[in-house]
Amino acid sequence: MSNTSHADLTGEKVAVHTTSLLRRRRVLYGALVSLFLIGAIALGLGLGLGLGLKHHHRDNTASASSNSSNLPALGTSSPDNFVLNGLVGQPPQTRSFDFEISQVEGAPDGVRKPMIVVNGIYPGPTLELNQGDRLVVNVSNKLENRTTIHWHGLFQNQTNFYDGTEGITECGIPPGQFLVYNFTMGEFSGTTWYHAHYSTQYTDGVTGALIVHPSTAAPADFPTWDTELVVQLSDLYHTFSSILLAEYLSAFGIDGTPGDEPVPDGGTINGLGQWGDGGSYFNFTLEANMTYRLRLVHSGSFASIRFSVDDHPLTIVEVDGTLVQPYTVSGLTLAVAQRYSVLLRTNVTGGGAFWMRAGVQSDMFTYDEPGQNLDIRGIIRYGEAANNTALPTATDDPGPGKSSLGDLDTALLVPAVVDRPPERTRQYPLTISLQNTDDGRFLAFMNSTSWAPLQGTTTLLEAHAAGAKYGPEGGSLQPGEQFMITEDSIQVIDLQIDNLDDGNHPFHLHGHRPWIMGTGAGRYVGQELNSTNPLRRDTVLIPAYNWMVLRFVTDNPGLWAFHCHLVWHMAAGLLMQINSLPSALAVLDIPQVIVDQCQVVL
Repeated sequence: MSNTSHADLTGEKVAVHTTSLLRRRRVLYGALVSLFLIGAIALGLGLGLGLGLKHHHRDNTASASSNSSNLPALGTSSPDNFVLNGLVGQPPQTRSFDFEISQVEGAPDGVRKPMIVVNGIYPGPTLELNQGDRLVVNVSNKLENRTTIHWHGLFQNQTNFYDGTEGITECGIPPGQFLVYNFTMGEFSGTTWYHAHYSTQYTDGVTGALIVHPSTAAPADFPTWDTELVVQLSDLYHTFSSILLAEYLSAFGIDGTPGDEPVPDGGTINGLGQWGDGGSYFNFTLEANMTYRLRLVHSGSFASIRFSVDDHPLTIVEVDGTLVQPYTVSGLTLAVAQRYSVLLRTNVTGGGAFWMRAGVQSDMFTYDEPGQNLDIRGIIRYGEAANNTALPTATDDPGPGKSSLGDLDTALLVPAVVDRPPERTRQYPLTISLQNTDDGRFLAFMNSTSWAPLQGTTTLLEAHAAGAKYGPEGGSLQPGEQFMITEDSIQVIDLQIDNLDDGNHPFHLHGHRPWIMGTGAGRYVGQELNSTNPLRRDTVLIPAYNWMVLRFVTDNPGLWAFHCHLVWHMAAGLLMQINSLPSALAVLDIPQVIVDQCQVVL
């Protein structure tokens, strides 16, 4: 699997800190009642509530500080967690980490809520590596349910068993046990993230950035930058996700209408948001007259998010690990699980304090959520305002269309390095739909099949045991209603996808970075495709009543999920699998601990 690379420069120090809201916090009676009920339900379900989140410190070359406040936001990472250390040029090596997954109580936007987190912080530790490094992560499960960690976008060639997907590559780490994920970055480089891939757990906080620097330089005329920062964006729910999921899948739906997805209460920038009169602003304090690479990661669950910085154009240079020709915009909208790198220049005369804006998009919402805040903000300071704690004076979001620059149009993204796809050898039509079932449920379907994870085993273990006999060539339905496409030779596949639903769906293909060959309104009926230099990315947004053709090569043995990344839709069954090279998969050495953990009865 080929991919492009970029040039990295180690730059100046960056100070980052959080600024508490300079206003009195009021807690509404209704919110207190809701939180009490949530806590009672959680305790009744054996979920438990923790004592609070501890702050985390990373050793890097940047300094960090935190303004004191009588009501600090709980459950946030140290600000240093979002400043990269500059590992570029170091020889390939093994980088080891320990993750402890536990449930605690946090308050990212000022509202206390139960959370599931990594090492007691939200977001979890940023992992920074180089292409070719080996990553070893010992994940200990302190929950009362199973958990997994998925390394989003990584190819996992020859290590499909560490993909971390419930019911597909593992059953999940049982309570009180651990699993060591051990694999190399291989050919992958770019901006990505990790998250729980067990039911809806990552909605409750099991997420973190994963940055992989390339081993080769970008094209000679590609832009350069001084320092790199991570900006992790997310929507936010005040109610525990398992409670919301049960309501969503019930015959009555969450609001009395089956199929209406849970609507978030707000959002966060690097773990901090604002709700009512509470919360905090995440703050980057930067150097003037510098160029910063902001690595944007959408680690949310449902709503798209528009990102912008007041008075600063943003130049897009990377999309899900693919370098693109520089494209300057006023703002850009990220679908769930997508990533972009943008260049920001701190060149406003005299500097100042400027809003970072994360506008949670409401186009998929079907009901009103009381108290909802969709205007999430952070702050960038430099120049004369570097040591000033005053908030930016701007109030209104310039918004799309209010600048001489336009917002991102994904049709204008062009790979910086030409990467022509091979000719298609196979094609498979897929239809996406969500509908009521005869038994009163509202489920999601791909080619009329709704997915549910196997229990006590995985499709990987079943395929490994059966060898090339697991599933005939082409599309098939395997035991447990597991819909998959099987190819036991290297083929170039076109997935011809028709979205027959009235909502947009961000789809993610594990283990691959497919080419987007074409997309448009209506159904796919043989429209002309782009075979010259199409964009490659691992997470694509397919709008309502639109088609898209994705092309990939079955050269990576394993069972690979292809699913909608809206957590409610995946939990409702919007997932299928690619069974690549089962003969090669049959000889992979699956760690015995993964087999043994499937046998644990809870």
